[in-house]
Amino acid sequence: MAETHQDTRLLAADAEGIEQAAQFLRQGALVAFPTETVYGLGADACNGEAVARIFAAKDRPQFNPLIVHVADADAAQRYAEWNDLADRLAAVFWPGPLTLVLPLRAGGGLSPLVSAGQPSVALRAPDHPVGAALLAAFGGPIAAPSANPSGRISPTRAAHVVAGLSGRIAGIIDGGACPVGVESTIVGLGDVPTLLRPGGLPAEAIEAALGVSLAAPVAGAALTSPGQLSSHYAPRAGMRLNAREARAGEVLLGFGPEVRGDQTLSASGDLTEAAAQLFDMLHALDAGGAEIIAVAPIPETGLGRAINDRLRRAAAPRGV
Repeated sequence: MAETHQDTRLLAADAEGIEQAAQFLRQGALVAFPTETVYGLGADACNGEAVARIFAAKDRPQFNPLIVHVADADAAQRYAEWNDLADRLAAVFWPGPLTLVLPLRAGGGLSPLVSAGQPSVALRAPDHPVGAALLAAFGGPIAAPSANPSGRISPTRAAHVVAGLSGRIAGIIDGGACPVGVESTIVGLGDVPTLLRPGGLPAEAIEAALGVSLAAPVAGAALTSPGQLSSHYAPRAGMRLNAREARAGEVLLGFGPEVRGDQTLSASGDLTEAAAQLFDMLHALDAGGAEIIAVAPIPETGLGRAINDRLRRAAAPRGV
């Protein structure tokens, strides 16, 4: 069920705009804001009614947990049972595109909706001046999934948020394009460090910092973090992966010097550039009326793992 229509204000990424956004959050309203990964749809993580509005605005299933954004590791420890592995990873990679899933701390004050009934919580500290300034101005934790209708392409520009959520939320801070362009990497820190979702921080870097390989999530287990639904990040158009040329009626999204498309994620084969452009190009091709988007092969290394993860979920049967 969606929220009733409301005026959505486009806010500048300056002190006045950030303070207005913080005021919206204090009032229990929703605000989209830029991070280094994608735009997040923020609510006061301790206000159950505000968090419920996220699910309503996005038409998001309430069994799908949310990421809680915090200023730093000290703030994170108020809401999670911290451990040595979390300390090590936060020291190296926070602020940055890494989300840690840890046991929920009793009495921390987060709305139970944030964790979708799980005994764990997903936390990260964003590495973006606007996201950091909003956290400072608000002075508390902000629950924030991607600022798009559930299952659709994630937003990397304010215009993407306007197209998907205008009339459903109070405000959008326009902070320009998101530099990383894919969501954060999510690591579960239970008994065994587990890669729950590939993302903007390569898994190889995390494994190097920990000195161990990350385990894969258990097949068929309950959702413990965002981004684990089989069908997600989807354009309206159909998708065909590992394509080297377009078939009749398709548009081709290329990669590298060997597959030049109608648009190209990176002509040189640079995975960082490809990750930053992925959602923006899917939005553009979808808006152009493409019926089927054929996507060139992407190497399954480094950020390629995150790109392929998003592409596989985007191409999965809808409603899964």
